[in-house]
Amino acid sequence: MFHRWAAPVLVLALCAMTPKYAAGQETQSPRGPGAGKLGRNHPNPFNPDTKIPFSIECSGNTTETHVVTMRLLNILAQPAGTLVLLGPAANSTTSATSSLNGSPVANLRLACGAYEALWSGKADGGREAASGTYIVQLFVDNKYSGSLRIYYRK
Repeated sequence: MFHRWAAPVLVLALCAMTPKYAAGQETQSPRGPGAGKLGRNHPNPFNPDTKIPFSIECSGNTTETHVVTMRLLNILAQPAGTLVLLGPAANSTTSATSSLNGSPVANLRLACGAYEALWSGKADGGREAASGTYIVQLFVDNKYSGSLRIYYRK
């Protein structure tokens, strides 16, 4: 009779010990000067493309710039595509140069403010990505700032 209850008790015990932020869930790192923040993508789930709002928060100095990188990973943590900068968000007062629009969000030097990135639903080779869950990670000055799950549907 003991063996019938052993498995469910073990499962319940393991569920109680899971970390606060399990892998692949939304997380945000502690705030501070030069910290970044990811917003919810829209639409989600999406097809054919989605916009991902993000912001760079700074201390009192509004002229400082930070190196920003966004990575798009599949559920196996492999690179899945490239996010491109659309520019400052519509409700932002950021004065970014339009020459950065359409640039991959990889080691871009951006001023403080709100921005939007775009993923077209294409893998790096130009083919359509597979349906499923993808993870977007934001790094500001090579420090992890947060992640976001997005859902792509063909």
